[in-house]
Amino acid sequence: MKVFNDLKTRGTQDILIAVTDGLKGMEQALAAVFPNTTLQTCIVHLIRNSLEYANWKERRAVAAALKPVYTAPTVEAALAELAAFENGERGRRYAPIGASWRRAWDQVIPFFTFAPAIRKIIYTTNAIESINAQLRKIIKTRGHFPSDEAATKLLWLALRNITVKWGSSTHDWKAAMNQFAILYEERFTHPYR
Repeated sequence: MKVFNDLKTRGTQDILIAVTDGLKGMEQALAAVFPNTTLQTCIVHLIRNSLEYANWKERRAVAAALKPVYTAPTVEAALAELAAFENGERGRRYAPIGASWRRAWDQVIPFFTFAPAIRKIIYTTNAIESINAQLRKIIKTRGHFPSDEAATKLLWLALRNITVKWGSSTHDWKAAMNQFAILYEERFTHPYR
């Protein structure tokens, strides 16, 4: 909750969607500070966690069998696809996969209320993970720092270099932004502020 309180004191007025990887307590902390936020499970993490149950040779086939679930056009269709997976060969062989999707279902459902343009943007937290991985690599190769200030400066420089590479906006961001404006109406008034 400290992170969300910190964001609020630094000027964040609202969070429309939070994509998380199932961190315990996230839902309660977010609801306490930003109660109108839609909490969405990272679909990529859910798939990765599911694949941990499958043996190595079958992971590609299991991933393909799960794809109809998260690409379904509606919640009802997704639930039907999940049931089809559970009743299918791989679902029966790896029953914990279906169970894990059902446990996370309340945080998967919001995904289906969004148009495909938004789904492409919110289905994963990989962009954030990429930044964290690059920062860890920089810290690891450096080893130790003479002071906290030196570490902070190095991380700042690394972030500056990482963001320079971004250059272009996310693919389909304009279409997603239009959908956000429709879905969140008055909450999405100044997207570039």
